[in-house]
Amino acid sequence: MRLEVTRRAELAVQAIAALSPMDTRLKAPELGEALDATPGFVAQVVGPLVKAGWVRSTPGPTGGYSLTDSAARASVLDVIEAIDGPTANGRCVAEARACGLGRTCALHEAWTHARTTLTTTLAATPAVDVHRRGAA
Repeated sequence: MRLEVTRRAELAVQAIAALSPMDTRLKAPELGEALDATPGFVAQVVGPLVKAGWVRSTPGPTGGYSLTDSAARASVLDVIEAIDGPTANGRCVAEARACGLGRTCALHEAWTHARTTLTTTLAATPAVDVHRRGAA
């Protein structure tokens, strides 16, 4: 069992924060510098955010990445799941089988409570409100 967020998901949350407030526009190298990532990796991180409709990618010399109006409604959980997939995958955390089929594992109740608390908190946290790494 692993309780972690991938680097891509963390950078995606940071990217939304870096592009906030709404009138901010950054080119890939600038966003990469803000995230301490290469422009190539920025494209991998921002691609799912564009697909989700939270980030706009404008080509050209005056273009760059900027937030859409719907980004204000994106939670940290939304962003993590856009990058890493659903947090609830239906698998038991202790045994190699589907969760809830037949008898439950010894961790089922505690894990269900902990997961609910975690996802509720992440879902209630707007991604635009997350402080960027190194920001005051």
